[in-house]
Amino acid sequence: MMVAVLCGLTLVSLVFFVGWVCSFYGSCLYDLSSPYECGFDPFGSSRVGFSLRFFGLMVIFVVFDFETVLMMPSVFWLSLDGLGGNIGGILGFIGFLVILLIGVLFEMVEGILEWSC
Repeated sequence: MMVAVLCGLTLVSLVFFVGWVCSFYGSCLYDLSSPYECGFDPFGSSRVGFSLRFFGLMVIFVVFDFETVLMMPSVFWLSLDGLGGNIGGILGFIGFLVILLIGVLFEMVEGILEWSC
């Protein structure tokens, strides 16, 4: 246990030291730290406004992508086990679907899925 802790601390210290040394080298080079690499000076601010609607849609996509990953093994498990096998698994699956349905209905009411303004 002690060897693992020492190896971990050594690795973390080494990575921290390399990052610290590289930060001194990188701060001197303005061209590498600029947001554009074409040789021109920036015309405006590099901080462009970010659409909150796009962010909301991205979060919804990630949630439903994760939901698909969770739902597919359940569907295969239910098809192999049959509907009479495990009532707790079936009720859990239906509860999961109900929670997702409530989430979609909330998003529709809030207007997150509508892009025409």
